[in-house]
Amino acid sequence: MAPSLKTKPQDREAGLTTTRAPFIEEARQKGELYIHQPYELYSEDNHAAWRRLYTRMLPSWRRYANEQFLRGIESLCLDPYRVPRLEDVNRFLCPLTGFKAKAVSGYVPAFLFFDCLRNREFPTTITIRDKDRLDYLPEPDIFHDIAGHVPMHTDRAFADTLVRFGDCAHTAVALLADTRDEAQKIQRLTSVIRAMARFFWFTIEFGLMRSRDGLKVYGSGLLSSHGEIAHSIESPEVQRYPIQLEWVINQAFEIDHYQPLLFIVDSFEHLYDLVGQLEQWMRQGRLNNVAPGEPQIRESDLRSFLEQTVGTTERSGKPPGQA
Repeated sequence: MAPSLKTKPQDREAGLTTTRAPFIEEARQKGELYIHQPYELYSEDNHAAWRRLYTRMLPSWRRYANEQFLRGIESLCLDPYRVPRLEDVNRFLCPLTGFKAKAVSGYVPAFLFFDCLRNREFPTTITIRDKDRLDYLPEPDIFHDIAGHVPMHTDRAFADTLVRFGDCAHTAVALLADTRDEAQKIQRLTSVIRAMARFFWFTIEFGLMRSRDGLKVYGSGLLSSHGEIAHSIESPEVQRYPIQLEWVINQAFEIDHYQPLLFIVDSFEHLYDLVGQLEQWMRQGRLNNVAPGEPQIRESDLRSFLEQTVGTTERSGKPPGQA
């Protein structure tokens, strides 16, 4: 459905700077999560921010990024000097793996986010950080999403892994639909979402991978961070371990500093199998009581899953818990 938002003179003056974009604020006030990218609103300062971010990351990508990411950057034909148009990104991306970038106005509740992955859509922020505060990122921006995440989506094995991860959310809904006690349902759901968030954090966002040239970065949080990408590989302060699912799902993390603990996968096929193991553990109830701690689960995340469990029960025509 076409968005109702229209650009205004004050929007053009403000640009699309993170936390200071009237266009985005209006979308949020109207409850519009999925939006279009009003490309004409990007200011010269916005394009300057993209140019500086891209230029300073290039040497680090060449040194630390995995080869699939480097191929992906080339495949997407990203302009180093201008904020990309999502329609151009998708023109190169879709034929490769079926994925596409989907513009959003802000935070996407957990089930909706995972469901997007299942449908080969990646929720993409369209604002960009201030050109004078390139290392300060109060929330994801288009550089993190397009230059950090999307090049990985050009790789078939990685893309299929994301789809399988999205499937896990539907598995969780199906399992929870049979839980009759509401308090128990909330407790289990909170734990399952926490486990999935931790897995996503330590793999898709901050993962390392073995290669013939040593450890390489595939996590998008690292691939979009000028300081942390080198720190993740070179620093003696970072603990790096072969990934074990029981460690990952029980390991809290904090988002406001360089990560002190990172996990290593052997390949994207290995990562795909780990997602399968995660889903199997979910079915066995092994995600129902993971260790407490970060991340804290938002009410909107819980609600996004609970609304689906209601829909599942209604479609089946059976009350919860009835075989």
